[in-house]
Formats: sequence, C-alpha cells, structure tokens
Amino acid sequence: MVADADNSPRILVIDDEWLLATWLAEALEDVGYLVQTASDGQEALAHVSRFRPDLVITDFMMPWMTGLELATALRALSDLGNTPIILVSGAQGAIGRGRPDLFEAVFEKPYEIDALLVEVSRLCPNCGSA
Repeated sequence: MVADADNSPRILVIDDEWLLATWLAEALEDVGYLVQTASDGQEALAHVSRFRPDLVITDFMMPWMTGLELATALRALSDLGNTPIILVSGAQGAIGRGRPDLFEAVFEKPYEIDALLVEVSRLCPNCGSA
C-alpha cells in the first residue's frame, strides 16, 4: 500500500499481520504520510533502499527476522542508520524498551492510534508537514 503524494514524508510499516499493517498504513495515509508496508524484516530490507523511509514502524515477532534483528540491520546501514524506529509489539515491549539504541519508542498492542500518530509526528523530522 502506498499513498499518492511523492513529496509526502515516508513511513515503512512492517507487520506480518496483514490486517494490522493495512489498518496502520491507512491511518497514516489519512493524515498525509506516504506509506509502504512489508510483511517481514527481509521484505522491509528489500524496500528501504528504494523507498528511503523517514521513519520505520515495526512489529517484533515476524517470520524470517524479528523486529529486533531488523532494527539492528537498519542501524548498520550508513544512509539509514539514524532513521527513527518505533516498535509495536504484543508481548516483547520490555525487550524494545531495553534497547533505546534501536527503538525511539515502544507501543504495546493494542495501542491507541492517536498516541502513535503523535509519536510519529514528534520523532520524524521530515514528517512535521503531514
């Protein structure tokens, strides 16, 4: 799923639960963000060089690569190493909160979408215009 405006701030959403990824992507698109979704960390890594997200929102438990492994891989990329990453997790929030070097914010599922949108706006320096 991708919004239409090419100059909109870019957010990559990674979640293996299609319905949750779609719901979050639609909420972000509704307030003006350009959103790309991926169903796992490997797919996300394939998207990042082309999509160049301003912010990443990832689940923790996914096939092939956890959110922790994905965040570690993103931090290792010289051109995307400073991209803010938000973790949304059903049970591994404590792990994410213990890694402030990887995650700027952690939300426990189920989370309040308005609170997440406020955090996206706060963390994403290029997203203030959305």
